Amino acid sequence: MPTDSAALLTLAQWLSPAFPVGAFSYSHGLERAVEAGDVTDVPGFQDWLGCVLTEGAGRNDAILLVSAYGAPDQRTVREIDTLARALAPSRERLKETTLQGAAFARTASDIWPLHLSDLTYPVAVGVGARALDLLLADTLLMYLHGLASNLTSAAIRLVPLGQTAGQATLAAMAPRCSDLAAQAQTQTLDDLGACAFMADIASMKHETQYSRLFQS
Repeated sequence: MPTDSAALLTLAQWLSPAFPVGAFSYSHGLERAVEAGDVTDVPGFQDWLGCVLTEGAGRNDAILLVSAYGAPDQRTVREIDTLARALAPSRERLKETTLQGAAFARTASDIWPLHLSDLTYPVAVGVGARALDLLLADTLLMYLHGLASNLTSAAIRLVPLGQTAGQATLAAMAPRCSDLAAQAQTQTLDDLGACAFMADIASMKHETQYSRLFQS
């Protein structure tokens, strides 16, 4: 197993904005929510982000990552990946997780001793982390923080939020990320489920939005 510092730095690199998965180009439906007037200020974005994390993709992605991390063989990985694709509530959300996952797998396999195939994003990260013996708890924390960070970056441009307000929101999400990471380690695929309906519907309506900056 890598030393703690080496492992943490690997995760920081994988899940940083500099890693070329194109996360900056996806808003997870937030662009539509802003256009519709559902998210207009800091409190509104905090509520939206908190819901996505605890009731939507954040929670499900964490469970999928844990399951992929513990998968005993490639067949099981493929079954988990198929389920992850089926859980995407819209065409753009499916594109978001598959394209990011493929980009992560390609880049990570070029740099580290990995042989990752095209997988959805949380599944690819889970399989990669297990292959390099990176700690599951750290991987979950960094993944969830990365998701919150990317959506906060989108909100800074869309709502718009000031940089300080954006960082304050991200800091406020840290306890949720910690709680979700802890819970996910004891959960299975049977615990999957989401009720972030407004975010899901926004991602559907974004597909036909006339003027768009983001791919989702």
